[in-house]
Amino acid sequence: MAGMWTNTGDGWELGLVQAFEDEEELRSLIAENPQLLPLDGSPRLAVLGSEVQLGTGYADILAVEFSGRPVIIEVKLDRNPESRREIVSQIIYYAAFLRGFDMDAFERRIVLRRYTASAGYESILEVVKAHDQVGEVDEASFRASLQGFLARGDFRLVFVLDEVSPELERVVAYLDAVTVQGLTIDLVTVKKYEVNGVQVALPERISPDIDAASIYMTESSDPADYGTIDVDGADAFKDSIAEVTGEARRTFDDLIAWAEQVESLPNVRLVTGKGREMITLKPQVASYPKDVGLVAIYNDNLRPNLSVHRSVFEKLAPNSIEPVERAIGSRIGYGNYVDITPEALNALTAAYREACGA
Repeated sequence: MAGMWTNTGDGWELGLVQAFEDEEELRSLIAENPQLLPLDGSPRLAVLGSEVQLGTGYADILAVEFSGRPVIIEVKLDRNPESRREIVSQIIYYAAFLRGFDMDAFERRIVLRRYTASAGYESILEVVKAHDQVGEVDEASFRASLQGFLARGDFRLVFVLDEVSPELERVVAYLDAVTVQGLTIDLVTVKKYEVNGVQVALPERISPDIDAASIYMTESSDPADYGTIDVDGADAFKDSIAEVTGEARRTFDDLIAWAEQVESLPNVRLVTGKGREMITLKPQVASYPKDVGLVAIYNDNLRPNLSVHRSVFEKLAPNSIEPVERAIGSRIGYGNYVDITPEALNALTAAYREACGA
């Protein structure tokens, strides 16, 4: 069985995987330690910034190889619904936005304006040289290469998750199979363990097989084996917490009551998502091409959690982003968990009202 095995003196034991608290924890781990990523060809990376605005979205991490090739890294946790297909459209959008940029404009408008300059660097080259311990980077060739990569849209796209669904594996396998030139795609999982009081990160590069992924998805007897199935209402979610007591139960009950109130808004329906490992309660807004939710309520191993989805806010409730961020005391991310407070729920109710036009 794959995993982290340790010898306790009485034999080898399989370590227990620890869940990342939120996507920010995993994103910070990668941004601060890009060398952890087992990328195809083993390039050396210099991180230029986190949550870098590219067009109307924010790339989780923007980096550059020592060769001058730009690298776009998207980070998702498997519990985030966007970890299956939306992550692909997001990263392709960022790559399409960057393609054709002049190097000076890329450096000035995207990198230096908000990210690199705050760390005391005056150019992308300075960032790279700060990580170049053997003097392998030549200024003239680096700048020429970076300009060429930008002009051609020749980027490295990296997906980093704690778990990879067969659905995402199949999509990435397809992209990899049909991409002749111009893109290099890496699919990486990172798991976290605690061994004798020490945290251990275990990264692994996934080589997706489109045929294997297709077989898995078509032959599975239960759709929940490879994704999530939705059922109307909150009854299935309530059944999943029947044994929960104490403070956790009170929080679950408050969240369910809030979700049922939101369901009374026009164009909102309440569904329970039943997956392999978690069950979610989702107030969804009718939207083309599919219904989407600003939030999801999770039964995470009998612990209540509430996640917020930035891409949905940007699409359906952009005016609510600032008040919700004030209420939750943090930036709305892509599926990050937030503290459950009356102020947060009130702000989220207002966001659903905006999304529904109520």
